[in-house]
Amino acid sequence: MKKVALTGAAGQLGRVLRKALLERGVDLRSAAGSQPLEPIVAGEDVMHGDLRDAAVVDRLLAGVDVLIHMAGTSVERPLPEIIENNLRALVEVYDGARRHGVKRVVFASSNHAIGMHPVESKLGVDCEFRPDGFYGLSKMWGEGLARLYWDKHGIESVCIRIGSCVEKPTEFRHLSTWLGFDDLLQLIDRSIHAPDLGFEVVWGVSANTRSYWDNSGAARLGYQPRQNAEDYAAAILAKSNPISAIGQRFQGGSFASFDFSRQDISPETR
Repeated sequence: MKKVALTGAAGQLGRVLRKALLERGVDLRSAAGSQPLEPIVAGEDVMHGDLRDAAVVDRLLAGVDVLIHMAGTSVERPLPEIIENNLRALVEVYDGARRHGVKRVVFASSNHAIGMHPVESKLGVDCEFRPDGFYGLSKMWGEGLARLYWDKHGIESVCIRIGSCVEKPTEFRHLSTWLGFDDLLQLIDRSIHAPDLGFEVVWGVSANTRSYWDNSGAARLGYQPRQNAEDYAAAILAKSNPISAIGQRFQGGSFASFDFSRQDISPETR
């Protein structure tokens, strides 16, 4: 059985994954940041600490086969915070993976690495990076770091460009970007167990009728999403769109409209 480590176990998606992976009998070590985790099963392997500290990373990755890296700042924040949590910590994690012979990292990338593409575009994973802020920029950088450690050190990575991962879609943008929890768990499971991946980028998205993204390449993982945001469309379309007119023009939504100062783009809605 593979030994799996999970960072960000106290975060929104980390809590979902931690519980589900334990229920599935995964040999899991869960890590949080500054606050200790309360075990949810007897004898659970838990820890906490700052991932910028190599000693903490060594405790995390000793004996680990696969790391699911969900930790980091997940919203738009000032650049110094993004650098510390999403760049410096990620380098420490990959250096630790190299020291400990970790075979694969499942990296939580984000759709915000491409968020300035217009909503009319249908994108493959080979599309041009167009980050919608410092957070998206950090995920673009993280994918590059994952590529580097595969090319130079043979550490496999699956970079999952997560869309809107919530229990159910609640707004118009989610009709294109939703990743349901069942599909998230399937995608993580396939990212852990699929053989000989090398370096892969996939969209973290369900089988949404209105998806912005062509995820056909994820078939290599054996990922076959079953959830579709269109099942919730009638209720969503009956409500107003909470995103600003500028945000509605770009795939990154509200992230794209934050600190947007161009005057040559009309805020026309769809």
